[in-house]
Amino acid sequence: MPPAEGRALFEYGLVAGRQRPGGTWLEVGAWCGKSAIYLGAAAEETSSVLYSLDHHHGSEENQAGWEHFDESLVDPADGRLNTLPSWQRTVAQASLESTVIGLVGPSTVVAEHFAQPLDLLFIDGGHGDDVAWADFEHWSPKVVPGGLLLIHDVFEDPRDGGRPPYEIYVFAREGQFRDAAQEGSLRVLMRR
Repeated sequence: MPPAEGRALFEYGLVAGRQRPGGTWLEVGAWCGKSAIYLGAAAEETSSVLYSLDHHHGSEENQAGWEHFDESLVDPADGRLNTLPSWQRTVAQASLESTVIGLVGPSTVVAEHFAQPLDLLFIDGGHGDDVAWADFEHWSPKVVPGGLLLIHDVFEDPRDGGRPPYEIYVFAREGQFRDAAQEGSLRVLMRR
């Protein structure tokens, strides 16, 4: 995540938190915790809580043989990517363990058992069609009126990135959400 997009996460986190102090936020796709720090700092400042959800085994593009593969994240015990230890260290080093709460598991399974309404939802999970749309379909109905939906890796030109985040963004703004802001590939929408 480029620094300008991270700062935008922080700034719009502050917007959500000042609108509804003590709110409940959720990010889908945590990787090693960078976005959790930006959002977590805003949550801390506004007495909100950020749930940071990931299965911690990486998306398709993170697997061996793909562009974003990082051998250092492979767990020697089972040979799979495991970003959870990195995420835990990142959150601990930022002193955000009481504000950023990790959820480990498949997004759709957790969503089915998560009843809390969301004041902020950040979608940055897998970018494959089925996975990305499932994240949106399971989590976006939980965003309260006036709440924020942030989507990362939205590229209008297909040569710049995968299509599902862009298609989800277009669908969201034509439906229950309206545009609020943009920074690089980050789109911010507000629930109508």
